[in-house]
Amino acid sequence: KKVSQACHSTIPSICTILFFGHSNIVNISHYGPGSAAFSGGTSSVPGGGTGSSVPLGGLRTLVVQQTSLERPRETWSKKMDFLLSVIGYAVDLGNVWRFPYICYQNGGGAFLLPYLLMAVFGGVPLFYMELALGQFHRSGCISIWKHICPIFKGIGFAICIIALYISFYYNTIMAWALYYLLSSFQPTLPWTTCTNSWNTANCNRYMSTDHNVSWSNSSTSPAEEFYTRQVLQVHLSPGLHQLGSVSWQLALCLLFIFTIIYFSIWKGVKTSGKVVWVTATFPYLVLLVLLIRGATLPGAWRGVVFYLKPDWEKLLSTTVWIDAAAQIFFSLGPGFGVLLAFASYNPFHNNCYKDALITSSVNCLTSFLSGFVIFTVLGYIAEMRHLDVDAVAKDAGPSLLFIVYAEAIANMPGATFFAIIFFLMIIMLGLDSTFAGLEGVITAMLDEFPHVLSKRREQFVLGLVCVCYLGALSTLTYGGAFVVKLFEEYATGPAVITVVLLEVIAVSWFYGTNRFCNDIQLMLGFYPGLFWRVCWVAICPCFLLFIVISFLAFPPEVKLFQYHFPPWTTVLGYCIGVSSFICVPAYMVYHLLNAKGTFKQLDLCSFTDISPTTGIVSVPLLSMHRQGLPSAVNT
Repeated sequence: KKVSQACHSTIPSICTILFFGHSNIVNISHYGPGSAAFSGGTSSVPGGGTGSSVPLGGLRTLVVQQTSLERPRETWSKKMDFLLSVIGYAVDLGNVWRFPYICYQNGGGAFLLPYLLMAVFGGVPLFYMELALGQFHRSGCISIWKHICPIFKGIGFAICIIALYISFYYNTIMAWALYYLLSSFQPTLPWTTCTNSWNTANCNRYMSTDHNVSWSNSSTSPAEEFYTRQVLQVHLSPGLHQLGSVSWQLALCLLFIFTIIYFSIWKGVKTSGKVVWVTATFPYLVLLVLLIRGATLPGAWRGVVFYLKPDWEKLLSTTVWIDAAAQIFFSLGPGFGVLLAFASYNPFHNNCYKDALITSSVNCLTSFLSGFVIFTVLGYIAEMRHLDVDAVAKDAGPSLLFIVYAEAIANMPGATFFAIIFFLMIIMLGLDSTFAGLEGVITAMLDEFPHVLSKRREQFVLGLVCVCYLGALSTLTYGGAFVVKLFEEYATGPAVITVVLLEVIAVSWFYGTNRFCNDIQLMLGFYPGLFWRVCWVAICPCFLLFIVISFLAFPPEVKLFQYHFPPWTTVLGYCIGVSSFICVPAYMVYHLLNAKGTFKQLDLCSFTDISPTTGIVSVPLLSMHRQGLPSAVNT
């Protein structure tokens, strides 16, 4: 009632529509470039009666849309729900397997210097920008562009497609972990012996205490054969050209994973915000347990020394800086629509600046901690095999978890217990990120099509989960691991970085850094410092451009096990990446073709109070947004 009275005191006719009508917009057709609206005076709202003039040229304003208050915007139950959700999203499987491998490969302790520099000048400013944008405009990654720069709206659609591609392969890794988890509930872990039906004559127990055991270059460990021949069954597929049948065991595991996902996000952040209290905190408990256990193993110190010993000459290589930039970008995860969505459910005056610093710091520290967890165990394996640590640490990606670490756990006292908690941790790390990724898509679509989807969230989420499951079936085939690798290398990397580059340019250059900083000042009460402004205008675009150019100039050699991806798969990979990015120029063309007026009159960015082409009336933002009218004003 107070909000209604405050609003009616300034613009009664618009508020009549806001509180009692269902119109999408208020269209004042006779307004144009020559009217009072564009001369800094006041404008009368038709039907408003006496005193219904709207002062123009004052506070920055936003377009009135989504005027029904039947479903007010959801908010987080507690501040901690938001923080844990963001931390759970940022801290994912890559923190556990990718960072330790990238760190030792690029100079050990010396790698921390470029990593921290890239975080301070690139990753954290992007992280802060997305939280501020989402919290101020209270919109998903599609509808937010109506208020920033409408011609760039294709960025939002591209982000949603990229999120779908990620869901096609990312959850498959959790299905593998679930298979391992279920296999762990037996006295002897199945990847410790060479007497199983899937083992070959080349199987040898590297960790055996029998000194008469010998192995050659063709020898394989029982953990490797369990992973490749029993879980993946990759030996039944010659390559991407012949994937083979779907593994029914993995299909059931993935179905169970998606069932958990659905019932965790179907009601929105009210439910997912409670689930993350378990899924975001349990991995830290497990990491602590594994760190203590790993530190007590013989040879653990060898792994730690190998992890931290700096090789300063490596810093002269551009590859190190490229890997540091890519690692911090994909670790913090700006550009996937998740931070925009999560922040949009915050109170208007929430200190997202402090949130950005806290969550990004926790993410970086978690990566560093994971390195100790991994390398203490690698040192133990090297000690048992009488090898150097670098000979043991040659596996990267999922193989580091499912072969090397799984083998080490199997040879510890209490192996069953450690295997169960380890693979539970892997599943929960993945669940957090999937909750977030799909919530980014859901929020974007519900904000863009509120009249169709706002009352059908449960059905829409069910349909989305089914699409993700069907899209993931190709990754469950005998050659599914090759599909996962293809998606991982091409479907998300260059596409999402290019999309974020355009996002930063649109916000900093078109929308304007000063305007964006004014928004933050309205919201937080202080103006961002020079450091942040310089980062947004110059350093972040250069940071992202550096990653894109490096990827195109030095494309990675895609290889998995003994299979080298043929040249045609590179073309296929780039086509997958372009299929999402094409939304950006396609929408620009659509926007220009459907806009009215001359080129100078086109509503490319939201700079004016009343559009010269659409005549959409705007209302002052601050007085309404601070009093909690997110569904009255699509802010």
